[in-house]
Amino acid sequence: MAAVTPAPGRPPLADLLVVDMSTTLAGAYTSQFLADCGANVILVEPPDGSSLRQLPGWPALLRGRRSVTLDVHEPDDRQRLWQLLENADVLVTTARPADGSRLGLTPELVTQRCPRLVHASITGWGSKGPWRNYKGWEALVLAKIGIMHEKRGVTPRSGPAYVSAPYASWGAAHAAVQGILAALIERDSSGRGQVVESNLVTGVGANDTWNWFHELVLDRYPGAFEPAGAVYDEQSRPLIPLVYSVLAAPTKDGRWLQFAQVSPRLMHAWLTELDLLTELANPKWEGFPTLPTQELRTEFWDLMIERVRARTLAEWQQAFDANENLSAEIFRTPSESLNHPQTLHQGRAVTVDDPELGPVHQPSTLIHSDGQPLAALRPAPGVGQHNASVWGLRREPPNLPAAGEVAAGLPLHGTTILEFGSMFAGPYGATLLTDLGARVIKVEPLDGDNIRNMLPFPEAGGAKVLQGKESCAVDFTKPEGLSLIYELVKRCDIVVQCFRGQAAERAKIDEATLKAINPDLVVLSTSGYGLDGPFGHRPAYAPSIAAASGLAVLDSGDAMHPPTDLDDLHRTAATLFSGGTISAVQADGIAALGVASALLVCLYAKRRGIDMHHTETTMLGTVQNALIWSNVSYRDQPPVPTADAEFLGLTALYRLYRAADGWVFLAAPLAREWEPFAKAMQAYVDLLGDERFVDTASRARNDDVLARVLEQVFLTKTKLEWEYELTAQDVGCVEVADRNSGIVLQSDTCRDAGYSVEADSPIFDKHLRLAPLYRFSRSLTKASGGCTVGQHTTAILSEIGIDDNQIADLRSRGIIACG
Repeated sequence: MAAVTPAPGRPPLADLLVVDMSTTLAGAYTSQFLADCGANVILVEPPDGSSLRQLPGWPALLRGRRSVTLDVHEPDDRQRLWQLLENADVLVTTARPADGSRLGLTPELVTQRCPRLVHASITGWGSKGPWRNYKGWEALVLAKIGIMHEKRGVTPRSGPAYVSAPYASWGAAHAAVQGILAALIERDSSGRGQVVESNLVTGVGANDTWNWFHELVLDRYPGAFEPAGAVYDEQSRPLIPLVYSVLAAPTKDGRWLQFAQVSPRLMHAWLTELDLLTELANPKWEGFPTLPTQELRTEFWDLMIERVRARTLAEWQQAFDANENLSAEIFRTPSESLNHPQTLHQGRAVTVDDPELGPVHQPSTLIHSDGQPLAALRPAPGVGQHNASVWGLRREPPNLPAAGEVAAGLPLHGTTILEFGSMFAGPYGATLLTDLGARVIKVEPLDGDNIRNMLPFPEAGGAKVLQGKESCAVDFTKPEGLSLIYELVKRCDIVVQCFRGQAAERAKIDEATLKAINPDLVVLSTSGYGLDGPFGHRPAYAPSIAAASGLAVLDSGDAMHPPTDLDDLHRTAATLFSGGTISAVQADGIAALGVASALLVCLYAKRRGIDMHHTETTMLGTVQNALIWSNVSYRDQPPVPTADAEFLGLTALYRLYRAADGWVFLAAPLAREWEPFAKAMQAYVDLLGDERFVDTASRARNDDVLARVLEQVFLTKTKLEWEYELTAQDVGCVEVADRNSGIVLQSDTCRDAGYSVEADSPIFDKHLRLAPLYRFSRSLTKASGGCTVGQHTTAILSEIGIDDNQIADLRSRGIIACG
């Protein structure tokens, strides 16, 4: 069990005072990350405590804060709140626009009274679009944007499926973190704070690292290639070749494994280990992995499953140890994940002693430096624990220039990031910062990153990851190429490396080498598992990290039981696949959002002269942080809420219902929401007069009865009729989209709402892309398209003094490629 020891030196955000008024998971994620990086966070709670304390993981989610209690509806307490804000650097809120106005906490008033404050406003739907005053429940967003439609494979019934993992909250939270840090960096020059907005809609869109352009191509070029569509048919039989490379199968002793042999080299090793290469010589398998009939697809799938089931887990572990091109992850629950061998090796599972609860086992900080958390982890505060100590707080204002009229600009203009990486998680993290004005130079192989050819349509697989970047194609395995890289390093602020094991050291671009060239450089290492340890050498892909972290099990309803027969095995395999491998929401996107936040922490620290050594994020550690609301362990811990057997939802008041023409999602789970909901339904059913539902306890006892009553009511109208009628009465209810989220977010409605914007690409010309995740009251953002391989090589090398003749010579000798 790892000791909770901070990295030596000053935490990177130690100079910040943050006032946290959030009441949602997105806000809690935001302030938890800031506290984990050393910020002084004051949690403002109502006298009876924050509703966040109802979450099973609250002791970890609220760690490191100080708590004060205020009734912000009372004038005296509101004045105390203003006293805090006048001394603060950052305010985090999650109120809808209308709710903020009623409390007198509008962004305009906060900015007027506290001109140096950065106010992060996190909402469900944003402040400008047609849905801005809808209730901001996570499930409402996932339903309306199409995620529940895409997750439909977890349930054998037809229709959408409830999604347990809070992808939208995680995305909105890290958008807020990135906006906050960018605004604070800008404040160093302007002397002024500003409002930063993020929302759950673009937050969930940020989890998708490539599927957007898959949908764009299918819409723009019908027939360009055959869409994947469903992965399994109604009998849970495979429809696409992907199931072979990311096979989920049980061992002889009933433990489910998730393989991820996605490259040709790894697939060859996989088939060799299963002794199936000779089988493929049979003419019946011609065209593998694309097979022409359902019977053949299922037969080969069953062959692979049979070979996996022939060995115990221990025997498979021996195979993994003997062959570094072969790996699989055990499907774990979120809490079991904290006992993963790599997690224990890296000290990414820690125990914090709580004075009331005792030991609380939980994930460490998302970022590690020198192998340790960035700051000492303290337990969550008691309600109002710091009431006596906070009110006399006075701080010296930060040493800022005098505030004045400042021209609006990109907050990260002038920052240069050099990226070494392939595929998605690390590179997409750097991509997000291009919208803030950072210059990101992607160093590519001469034939380009593999992601460019991942989809049948050229460039579509990498288009989203390449947005806003400059491509410099250099073969740095050759001495002349490496010399060019070293010249670029001299001119960069940050290098982000996405190598596993000791690959960077072998390539002579490790941190020690690069900092010897540029001592002011910050190097962020981001990989699947980290640079050393039992899994440090293993490749990591979204499905395997989903299995290792508990994400797949969380979203598949703990489906990983030993199979009872072949039909049960097929059904369970399909469910686990849908739990962890759906492209719109998966571990790559979760990890990328953490990478972007880590890059901004590195930049903020660099601006303050704080030297961060061996700074690292991992996919596994980041996804474990995203599940911190559900993976902690402590005495008398309440159970984690789980979806019902049909994946309709959690309770009768937070679940899917069939409408006359599709589905709706109802979200009215709070006690205070019952009466408005019951009154809104009065014309259809007398809920208020039914003694079975008279109070919270009665409704809990009769939850199944209430669900059956509501099932009949919702069938009487269309899904949009219910949405319009109930939201007009401030009840959370939306239609469930029956299209993929990548299509929904490119619709005219979402474009008009500001969730997507137009960009220009050398490949796709004018097209829609996801909007920047941040909206500032003063600073600007930009939304660029992608780039071709080596498109910027000539211009970049010219900047470092390489003339046209030298460039032509380097190109002729295969040192560089120019687009």
